[in-house]
Amino acid sequence: MKNDILQKLIYELVSNLFVLPIYKFVFKGHLIGRENIPKKDSFIMVSNHGSLLDPPFLGHALGRNISFMAKAELFKIPFLGFIIKACGGYPVKRGIADKNAIKNACKKLSNDNCIGIFIDGTRQKNGRVNKPKQGAALLAFKNQKLLLPVAIVNSHRLIRFKFFIPLFSKIVIKVGKPVQPPQSSSREDLYSVTLRLQDKINKLIG
Repeated sequence: MKNDILQKLIYELVSNLFVLPIYKFVFKGHLIGRENIPKKDSFIMVSNHGSLLDPPFLGHALGRNISFMAKAELFKIPFLGFIIKACGGYPVKRGIADKNAIKNACKKLSNDNCIGIFIDGTRQKNGRVNKPKQGAALLAFKNQKLLLPVAIVNSHRLIRFKFFIPLFSKIVIKVGKPVQPPQSSSREDLYSVTLRLQDKINKLIG
């Protein structure tokens, strides 16, 4: 209980002290669809992925303490690794079935915490959902949690240069209506829900 309270305090401190100025004032961050975010129940946030700054931006914008499943290498990056840890992130090893990461996700969901998953598993150069993985759908079935489709627009091109002058893209985060968990863990059901999430997120991106 004490750990949960401490984690929440650290999350809010980091979110407002470090993330807010960058999200709001540098990239003019804006949220659309706040009414679709569940107010009390925990959920699995599913998003596209274009930048290393996606986890803190999404967590701050949604206003919920969201723990992200991030690749283990990110935790070694100065400052970014600190922010991810402070915001409840946990490492996952890419290319293998990381049982510890799955256990961590299930544990957080069972404790009524929200988790965030990038459905492609890695950043995409075009910022869209291209090759979605079925892990989010499987977690939703196992824990019977809603899936919240979210699109973060322009994060794959945060900074552009014109005549050597940096131009910062405007970040827009769009939240879709929650998707029910699969009815079973069959390949067909997982695939169907995963494709539905892909379609919803890409439509939100536009």
